[in-house]
Amino acid sequence: QVQLVESGGGLVQPGESLRLSCAASGSIFELNDMGWYRQAPGKRRELVAVFTRSGQINYADSVKGRFTISRDNAKSTVDLQMNSLKPEDTAVYFCNVKMGRWGSYDYWGQGTQVTVAS
Repeated sequence: QVQLVESGGGLVQPGESLRLSCAASGSIFELNDMGWYRQAPGKRRELVAVFTRSGQINYADSVKGRFTISRDNAKSTVDLQMNSLKPEDTAVYFCNVKMGRWGSYDYWGQGTQVTVAS
């Protein structure tokens, strides 16, 4: 069993910052891609940022230059630093961790709410 525990969501004003953290525990093995997704009300879940096993980082166009993803393989954690937040960033943010050589094992966190409002 693998558990992903997210923390760091909350309510902030436009322009402020938040840092999301995700820690994996349990039967951790061969970490592959680690990333963050989000889902706003009435919308599909979308990729925010991913940090691949090979060290590549990809961001959604809407967050480039504002968000920074980082990972610590030794601690099995992946964080998302979110700066200059906008109301359109409001969503439930989900941590995603893939394991195995081909990323075949796919795990999700429970989600953390981020609300950006004045």
